[in-house]
Amino acid sequence: MRGKTARFGVIKYTSGGWNMSKIRLTIEYDGTGYAGWQVQPDAVTIQEVIEDALGKMTGEKVRLAAAGRTDAGVHALGQVAAFSTRSSHSPGVFLRALNSMLPRDIRISEAIEVEEGFHPRYDARSKRYIYLIDLSEVQSPFLYRYAWHLPCSFDISAIKEASRCLLGRHDFSSFRGSGCGAKSPVRTIISFDVGVIENPVFLGLSLRGRLLRIGIEGDAFLRHMVRNIVGTLVEIGRGKIAPGEMSGIMKGADRSLAGPTAPARGLFLERIEY
Repeated sequence: MRGKTARFGVIKYTSGGWNMSKIRLTIEYDGTGYAGWQVQPDAVTIQEVIEDALGKMTGEKVRLAAAGRTDAGVHALGQVAAFSTRSSHSPGVFLRALNSMLPRDIRISEAIEVEEGFHPRYDARSKRYIYLIDLSEVQSPFLYRYAWHLPCSFDISAIKEASRCLLGRHDFSSFRGSGCGAKSPVRTIISFDVGVIENPVFLGLSLRGRLLRIGIEGDAFLRHMVRNIVGTLVEIGRGKIAPGEMSGIMKGADRSLAGPTAPARGLFLERIEY
């Protein structure tokens, strides 16, 4: 029989005499060496690596539920995932033990206990992504993993003009990647910002270069949506598409009307709001 008791302000569920805890993890990773977040056959993924470590810790077959599935090569500063466990380990023990077991390109930045009903995806209010484009003539070796290198002239004002029509609730079919399983292409973009970073700072050192930084926050995203939007904005910034055409691309609800898909390496899942 299933019951519940209070433990440190968090509802603690019991099933068959076993206490069940739910742990929420905030995760950072460099996605370069992985086939994305989601477990796949014959490929190494972020989810698989963390679940294997959790299995060794708990002796259980642990399944992580995540806020979203990042693609191969995409990075994260604030991915969120959660799992249920019968283990008596505290969140602090999970944090320290996982970081001692995981490869150096995956880190757990926070572990907290949450209510049993919490879901990283369905409870999220918004997600924010950042995309970096390196406009430098010669790319720094410290940036090639994390920015799309496009050494050409860009009309930043044209990109800003075109991006305004993305704000609000729209049908984003024109930016929907093939194989997307979403039931509806309608999404809400909450904020969109574009800026240039001169000589970005890395590990306290100033690197030569010029980065175009595109930030987009929305209630949810379709498969490849951010990368397809960025690819279209790049065509606008290079003068291949007029800024005023963005509205027609949106209304056309046809992927063939938009620009190419930007490479995964420039994309970061920055944070998720709850």
